[in-house]
Amino acid sequence: ATGFSANTVSRALADKPDFSEETKAVIREKASQMGYIANALASFLRSGVSRNIAILVGDISNPHFSVMVKEMQTLLQRRGYNSIIFNTEEKAAVEKQAITTSLSQNVDGIILCPAPGGEENIRFLQMHGKPFVMIGRHFTGEDASFVICDDVHGGYAAARYLLDRGHKDILFLNGPRGISSSAERLEKGIAYRSELVQTVPVTSRRGTEKMRDILSQRAECTAVLVFNDILAWQVICILGELGRKVPEQCSVVGFDNIKYPYPVHLTSVSSSKTTMAKRSVEILLKKLEGQKGAGEECVVLETDVVEGGTVAVLNEKR
Repeated sequence: ATGFSANTVSRALADKPDFSEETKAVIREKASQMGYIANALASFLRSGVSRNIAILVGDISNPHFSVMVKEMQTLLQRRGYNSIIFNTEEKAAVEKQAITTSLSQNVDGIILCPAPGGEENIRFLQMHGKPFVMIGRHFTGEDASFVICDDVHGGYAAARYLLDRGHKDILFLNGPRGISSSAERLEKGIAYRSELVQTVPVTSRRGTEKMRDILSQRAECTAVLVFNDILAWQVICILGELGRKVPEQCSVVGFDNIKYPYPVHLTSVSSSKTTMAKRSVEILLKKLEGQKGAGEECVVLETDVVEGGTVAVLNEKR
């Protein structure tokens, strides 16, 4: 259509430097008029690069994940990469399927929030040599990059916040211990009664009935610490159904500091979701682009208790 050879057209559309801008402009204009779409598979077969990144998260309906996914997708797009999003439902078997699909589609790299019990999936990725970064969680003993928040301090800060306000019977609705966040929030030396630490499913709505049973049996508790904000909102609703006012009769503290318009303000442990997303993308791109020193990186972001939009002051001496 332009009178140029196939090789010239191909190199011009790829913006190679060996043609003038005038020639490139003519070819691009004609390509646009003809509705030309590049063949990504053919490009991959030539270069071995797909420009696709897989992002795996446990529950995309949770704003904690959706905020990070949106940020990662935007950052990757700016660098010329497409994103393929997978929802794992916090199940290791579903995660394995998503990883297998990603590898079969020749993605260049993977960013994943690992599902509970997904250690073998991480080893599977390592075996295939596919660059990846874990976000939000990690597995102890695995030589792999991750970006997480400081859950050890986050758990301590949340408990300290409630203790400073006179609460003694504090119920902790925690996630499965196979999630690093769950385990690490119990680590920093504040004594607790094991019967007040209960495990609940961490995806939205799946654990509603279990939380209702637990809360109805623990009427003596004056505070509830909850694994994430989505579950915390459900706890507030359940407490209302049980005739208990929040915060007058029972305080509730969540994790993630999601900005939800809700009649009752939720005190929550905060870390920067956008920073977590940005650092994860940066680490993965360093691996993909072969930058010097692009080994495994472990990033831990600060956490604080946020009350009414303000970081709470804790009594560290008590």
